[in-house]
Amino acid sequence: MPESVADRVVPAAAGWSSRRTPERCAWCGRELVVSAGVGRRRRYCAQACRQRAYEHRHALERGQLPPDAWVLSGAERDDLADRLFAVRCAAEDVATAVAEGADAEELQALSDRVVEAARTAERLR
Repeated sequence: MPESVADRVVPAAAGWSSRRTPERCAWCGRELVVSAGVGRRRRYCAQACRQRAYEHRHALERGQLPPDAWVLSGAERDDLADRLFAVRCAAEDVATAVAEGADAEELQALSDRVVEAARTAERLR
């Protein structure tokens, strides 16, 4: 749910900017680059997110989707599946290393790979 303007405004006397940072894409949640220029604030990180939000809104209006549904293109779905597969493979590498009695240094390196793969996978785009 989008936050209200009142949620973003902080006291100017405290030396804070009038915007909370970081701003996030209204569709995928990725961090937005905040520009100091004039005009409307960006809501989406890319045209693809803007398009997915539009498709979602209009599908809801037509009653074709439940309110909590997400619309992904085929390429986005395939990319997400690939990233989830990478997480599973990294986790299996850790399990294999534990079963084979790997030392702490190797397990640390493998667990770092799992964390990085999971961070990559949590992106929706």
